[in-house]
Amino acid sequence: MSICMIYFYLFFISFISLFFLSLNFMVLDKTVILEFMLLDINSCFIEMVILLDWMSLLFMSFVLFISSMVIFYSEEYMSGDLNINRFILLVVMFVLSMMLLIISPNLISILLGWDGLGLVSYCLVIYYQNEKSYNAGMLTALTNRIGDVMLLMSIAWMLNYGGWNYIYYLDYFKLDFKMQLITYMVILAAMTKSAQIPFSSWLPAAMAAPTPVSSLVHSSTLVTAGVYLLIRFNFSFTENMMYLLLFFSCLTMFMSGLGANFEFDLKKIIALSTLSQLGLMMSILSLGGYKLAFFHLLTHALFKALLFMCAGNIIHNMNNNQDIRYMGGLIYHMPLTCAFFNISNFSLCGLPFLSGFYSKDLIVEVMSMMYLNIFIYVLFYISIGLTVCYSFRLTYYSLTGDMNFISLNNLSESSMKMLKGMGGLIFFVIMSGSILSWLMFPSPYFICLPLLFKFMTLIMIMFGMYIGYSVSSFSYYYNNKSLSLYKYSLFFSLMWNMPILSTLGINYYPIKMGNIYIKMFDQGWYEYYGSKNIFNYLKMLTWFFQKLSMNHLKIWFILMVLWLMFIILI
Repeated sequence: MSICMIYFYLFFISFISLFFLSLNFMVLDKTVILEFMLLDINSCFIEMVILLDWMSLLFMSFVLFISSMVIFYSEEYMSGDLNINRFILLVVMFVLSMMLLIISPNLISILLGWDGLGLVSYCLVIYYQNEKSYNAGMLTALTNRIGDVMLLMSIAWMLNYGGWNYIYYLDYFKLDFKMQLITYMVILAAMTKSAQIPFSSWLPAAMAAPTPVSSLVHSSTLVTAGVYLLIRFNFSFTENMMYLLLFFSCLTMFMSGLGANFEFDLKKIIALSTLSQLGLMMSILSLGGYKLAFFHLLTHALFKALLFMCAGNIIHNMNNNQDIRYMGGLIYHMPLTCAFFNISNFSLCGLPFLSGFYSKDLIVEVMSMMYLNIFIYVLFYISIGLTVCYSFRLTYYSLTGDMNFISLNNLSESSMKMLKGMGGLIFFVIMSGSILSWLMFPSPYFICLPLLFKFMTLIMIMFGMYIGYSVSSFSYYYNNKSLSLYKYSLFFSLMWNMPILSTLGINYYPIKMGNIYIKMFDQGWYEYYGSKNIFNYLKMLTWFFQKLSMNHLKIWFILMVLWLMFIILI
């Protein structure tokens, strides 16, 4: 039995046991905290603490289920790779880091999982060794380092409380200045990990990783770590923090939705849709609905994992081509993959009675009941419309119309393991929304809205469909460069110039100064008066003294003659 299959069975069995255990904890409203003392310094205790409640167990079961399907899928997707065992072990390390983060109510053990995610994600992003992957890996690692530093600083501030088990202090010290400072740092850390503005540029760059990794990263591990941490920390939020987080998350949701409509890279479109959904989770979290954010986190994890798996299968069959303009008519060549792809896309859009609808509709309706300004309200609904817009654009370009790839193509669905891996998720993509809503909200939310507001989500979905179709069919036949919108599309597809700010904006001036420094100092006057000239001068003196020491008798006679001549002349 291969190493992939061993991990698949291990994770799948773990998923089943953890899922039923989480149901038991949910029904009994039970929480278990296990503490293992490692070290005590005066009044500070360093303990390994494990928190088991319905939330951590349910999230762990979802992570294990998705990772088991991804590992099963990877065996065939990465079959041509010589180091497939190394790849699978990296994925397993990634999942274990996430497990450690989920079960930790302690900031130090959270940092272990947090840093583990950052380091292993760097190894996975640079897995295909080329310059683009290295750049993307460095951008990912360095952006996430900001969050790591914030967590380290919050660990230092937690010394004021004599321990790092934040779970005990959140509610009681909410208005304490030190707790507020710690929460601000944790929010900043979560914003870097979950790629909120202005740290968004690493998320599309991380698409350099193999597709199974993207499937795992964008569904239930790396990017969701920040949201999960804030779900745990939500009790210590003050009003100012919530307004700040709401503003940034809504902007992220809007920016990524707009950018995805101008993108042509299949994986980047799905990556930007992840960013949009993360913005949605963060925004409802900042409005106080932490359970709703968690609900959307779980449903989103399933359909996003499947979406990436379908994209991977399409890329695999398209001879590693990711540009959606070369696709078209895939529904005739790959019917099952396209069916899965469409169901996931509809779920992402929030089409009624698929899993995404239950969480998304509930989030938007709860937001509509809040006493908020028109800015947030309009941004929310526009972002929903944009989600549907880019989803339909993606469907239009890839699944319908004529095949735009090479004429001698051999598209087929012969990859049985990949299809089985995707097939394992499809039931949950359709059903998980309703199942989770019955489990998590035994007494349903009562939302009383006017008829127009109640149908507003559906209206925006239909409007988004229409806009997506009309824009796609227009730009499908007319080259984008001939349109006056080209410069705007460049701005939007570059995520409001954020990658330029985070890479070129930071690198350009230090590199330019370095060039001036080399020319003026290292290769200029410093070189003349410094190292090289001193070396030449010392070498000449050494040569002179060496000549003296080698010819000392002859030199002595010459000196004697010169001395005698000097005496005679005087």
